[in-house]
Amino acid sequence: MFDGLKDKLDRFRSDVEENAEAEAETGTEVEAEAEAETGAAAESDPDPDPDADTDDGSATESASDDADGPGRLRRAKAFATGKVVLEEEDLEDPLWTLEMALLESDVEMGVAEAILDDLRESLIGETKSQMASTGDLVADALRDALLDVISVGQFDFEERIAAAEKPVTIVFTGVNGVGKTTTIAKLARYLEERGFSSVLANGDTYRAGANEQIREHAEALGKRLIAHEQGGDPAAVIYDGVEYAEANDVDVVLGDTAGRLHTSSDLMAQLEKIDRVVDPDLTIFVDEAVAGQDAVERAKQFDDAAEIDGAVLTKADADSQGGAAISVAYVTGKPVLFLGTGQGYGDLDRFDPEELVDDLVG
Repeated sequence: MFDGLKDKLDRFRSDVEENAEAEAETGTEVEAEAEAETGAAAESDPDPDPDADTDDGSATESASDDADGPGRLRRAKAFATGKVVLEEEDLEDPLWTLEMALLESDVEMGVAEAILDDLRESLIGETKSQMASTGDLVADALRDALLDVISVGQFDFEERIAAAEKPVTIVFTGVNGVGKTTTIAKLARYLEERGFSSVLANGDTYRAGANEQIREHAEALGKRLIAHEQGGDPAAVIYDGVEYAEANDVDVVLGDTAGRLHTSSDLMAQLEKIDRVVDPDLTIFVDEAVAGQDAVERAKQFDDAAEIDGAVLTKADADSQGGAAISVAYVTGKPVLFLGTGQGYGDLDRFDPEELVDDLVG
């Protein structure tokens, strides 16, 4: 999974290594030039006043920094003690390669820029042993930057359900055809395996065949389905599901909604109504991991209409990039909770930010 972005990040690390080798080849020259400058200064003033020496030394280093670039003498001194100091110019080309890799992998531009900013802040001025791998140093920093972005808002879903007052109402949103109804069925099985009962409520009252589709899942799973006739009020259906759960000691209500196009103001207004009437405990956005930038834009729109608490990305088994998972978490500030990895009811995996980052960075 996510092999496409991993390949690009591997190329990025290779670029950093090439840059490090070039730095090592020129390090001796930098040290020699610095020593020559220091020697020339000593010859011009063979018997300096001790107090004046301290001041002149500071001025000499400052002037050298100004003339030859920031940190030149600092880099030479580090090299003389077996160290290398990373400067911004050392990372310019590799960071450009990384930015292109992220954008090509459907990482949203603002997210890519945030990752690059984190890398610059953590790496510039970093001192490392000449024998250490710059690629490993950058990989560690890249791992931290990616993890900061993708682990935003993470919470333990099972613990949240266990601790909440019952019934817990979860409403699922997303556009047509992304696997929202199938995800609801998968989550019903997931909850059952962990000791939680559930009822399904079909708030998708606009689409012909929607009741039949979710009923097939309910029957296969042995779950009760609450549904109204086509054209009914979606908020009323989910509200009835909550009442049924309260009367029958059911732990969780799983509410489906129409596959709203994020550009449809009428349908988005209906989603806002469900949010007001039902006041769900969790609103989960569902989209495809392969949707890339489209998923990012849709996540923004749905979060604006009815604030989401997390996301599920389907078809993660077919996604070779990984950009959607990174970007959706960043632009909404809400966690990716699950990945859909197939059509079976058991093909729902808890999203693990550290595992994803380890897969990408290695």
